Amino acid sequence: MLAPVCVGATSDLETHFPSRLHQFVWRNWELANLDRMALVASARPQALRDLGRSMGLPPKPRLTSDQLRRIYITVIRQNWRLLPLEQITELLGWSREKLEFTLKEDDFLDHKLGPKPVCARIGWSTPSPSERKRAAEIRQLIQTLVGKELSVPPEPAFHFVERLSRLETSPRRAANARPGADQIDLSSYRIESEGPVPEPLPGIVRRHLLSVGAAENGAARLSLRVDPKLPASTFVVENSTLAAGSPAALFQAVRWLQDETEFAGGPYLPAARVERRIRLDPRYIYSYFALYGDPLMETDIDPFPGGYLDKLARAGINGVWMQCLLNTMAPSSRFPEFGKGSEHRLASLAKLVERAGRSGLKVYLYLNEPRSMKAEFFERRPEIRGAESRGLYAMCTTPPIVRDWIAASVAHVFERVPELGGVFFITMSENLTNCFSKFHPETCPRCSRRKSWEVVGEVIEAIRAGVRQSSKSAEVIAYDWGWPEDMCRELIPKLPSDTRLLSVSEWSLPIERGGVKTEVGEYSISAVGPGPRATANWRRANQAGVPSMAKTQFNNTWEISAVPYIPVGNLVAEHCARLVRSGIGGIMASWTLGGYPSPNLEIAKEFYFAPEPSPEEALRRVAERRYGSKARDLVLRAWAAFSAAFELYPYSVAIYTIPTQHGPANLLRAKPSGIGSSMILFPQDDYKAWSGRYPPHVAFREFGRMAGQWQAALGDYRKAMTMAAAEGRQSAMEDLAIAETCWIHFQSTANQIEFYILRDGEPTAEARSRMREVARQEIELALRLYPLARRHSAIAFEASNHYYYRPTDLLEKIVNCRYLLDHELKEIE
Repeated sequence: MLAPVCVGATSDLETHFPSRLHQFVWRNWELANLDRMALVASARPQALRDLGRSMGLPPKPRLTSDQLRRIYITVIRQNWRLLPLEQITELLGWSREKLEFTLKEDDFLDHKLGPKPVCARIGWSTPSPSERKRAAEIRQLIQTLVGKELSVPPEPAFHFVERLSRLETSPRRAANARPGADQIDLSSYRIESEGPVPEPLPGIVRRHLLSVGAAENGAARLSLRVDPKLPASTFVVENSTLAAGSPAALFQAVRWLQDETEFAGGPYLPAARVERRIRLDPRYIYSYFALYGDPLMETDIDPFPGGYLDKLARAGINGVWMQCLLNTMAPSSRFPEFGKGSEHRLASLAKLVERAGRSGLKVYLYLNEPRSMKAEFFERRPEIRGAESRGLYAMCTTPPIVRDWIAASVAHVFERVPELGGVFFITMSENLTNCFSKFHPETCPRCSRRKSWEVVGEVIEAIRAGVRQSSKSAEVIAYDWGWPEDMCRELIPKLPSDTRLLSVSEWSLPIERGGVKTEVGEYSISAVGPGPRATANWRRANQAGVPSMAKTQFNNTWEISAVPYIPVGNLVAEHCARLVRSGIGGIMASWTLGGYPSPNLEIAKEFYFAPEPSPEEALRRVAERRYGSKARDLVLRAWAAFSAAFELYPYSVAIYTIPTQHGPANLLRAKPSGIGSSMILFPQDDYKAWSGRYPPHVAFREFGRMAGQWQAALGDYRKAMTMAAAEGRQSAMEDLAIAETCWIHFQSTANQIEFYILRDGEPTAEARSRMREVARQEIELALRLYPLARRHSAIAFEASNHYYYRPTDLLEKIVNCRYLLDHELKEIE
């Protein structure tokens, strides 16, 4: 079932474009190739190229097959209100079935897009004289304002995938120091291995020591060994011997060696005995660029390349997670529709698990089961048709047949891929799964008579039983996302002792910002956890003998996910210090957003091992290791200022709809559009909804305050990045672009709220004048962001939403605002 069509709603007809055809060409200039666009529009490719040139667009990029397969959500979003579904499918080169699967299962994309408006087909027509005149005006505007930047070759879309996938062969700091009296010199070394040392480790050590200036086969002896006399979580470094109580701990010893030699500026280790214990385990994260919907069928799009895994391991991560749809992973005699392609998926999964293991990482599967089905699935199975939501029905888990299928399918997966790290699962989510998952149990004849915690507890037990049938050591992690208080109170004490409880650290944290008292109800970095909900649930779990874990976001959140990470190291360090004191035993460090190797992850890593440093020590160490001693103090000052500014974020605005993800790419509307915002993808002009619990004028004021303080800190950060050690200069420039983008998005959000407050207020001359000034500011912000987005392909990307905007969308914002100034706002005056 495709997304419902909104009867009476029509597609966007942007008045700043000459025609819908011009809009189609512009919106897809960086998203699709001309041959496919021409097929959709029944045009010649050259004719569409000429149409783009007539509007002053930069040279048309030719997208590779890899880029096209990674950008489909952006294609769907950009054409959702422009093309009918048939033409969207044609533009993608997909079948109707593939589009339907993607809308339903790719992180509930259909919900994020909202109802599909009625759209007329796009077709070729020769531009009229008035259309050619308008295109020429746009061309002149773009050439005047953007000029030479149009001819600068951009970094291609998704170039960050290639960069992150490369195995690093050189350190961030050159080997130019000399060993001190308190250091062991490994400039000329040989490696000896004792015990069950994992095969990749000597190679990892050898490659790194060569990169920091060491010579192999020398006199110094470097010993790697697993010592069963040591605790499994402990590693010891003494007299150039790296010893650990387990292979997993030895991996961490090697990563410690890499950090120490980089920090020392050469192949030198402390002469003093070092003993460290793994305090938090597991520590898993989502791939920054994995496809979300059905990644195991896309075998040539690797979610975990070796170079990327190595970078995560250097940042202290020892696990990665990916979505798993159970009805695609195992055959079933009871449900013969299930399991198609499962052999292929399991073979792909086994390869991923093996490769991750070579970097010391485990793979964890995310389950959100059982997935809802269409009505026809239940025609011969009315006894398991459960609660209904949006035209789909739950596979009711009260009948044992459904729970037996869950257990058998999970057991099949772990039997075929026994080295899996484990599973974590959500039982109350946006997806309809069990009959209580969408809080509609009254529509199920069985569950309407039951307690929610009884039903959810049975689902948890079915998953656990399946895992334990095939694995005694894999982790079984119950995520309490969405559990109401009565369920937490009743269910957590009944969890099996061989499971873990995962809880969002900062949820329910009380805060007051802009004079508005509220509490955190989603992922947050601006509010430092843990909060009362998590601590209460961890306490319940610990009393039941169930280990507890924290769900965190150390890189970014929906507060702003258009950057790979938010440079607020002080908030990250303080959160980690508090988590260590809370006694939790493991970390899930991201949802789909937040998997970028970053300074934030490096800061968090400092707290994964005991003895842990103070927040100040962790920040200082990471700043110097990443940027060098000359830049360190300026970096620390900027991080502190960014952190203080970010604490002003008016949390409890509607973070899923407010345009902090889109920044100046979100168009301005001089007249109300009448279109409501939708989750993440379409902010529209729905500013009252954006403001959430805040009056709009307060949301505007607080975003303005935050943006102002952030901008003030950019001077120190800009100077620090130019002082960074030469080996890290490229990443330093990206770090600067990320900080600049944060400010631009915060300021643009304030601008947009102000613009709409003025638009809908008293039509005074002062208000009209200020609206024009805001439109000019938005042009300036788009102009400032445009080169950043062109030079840094990670800007505006998030794994489950792909690109929120491409550079051409920023050019459209310029055209949009100039049109308002010359026509619609002018008419108001």
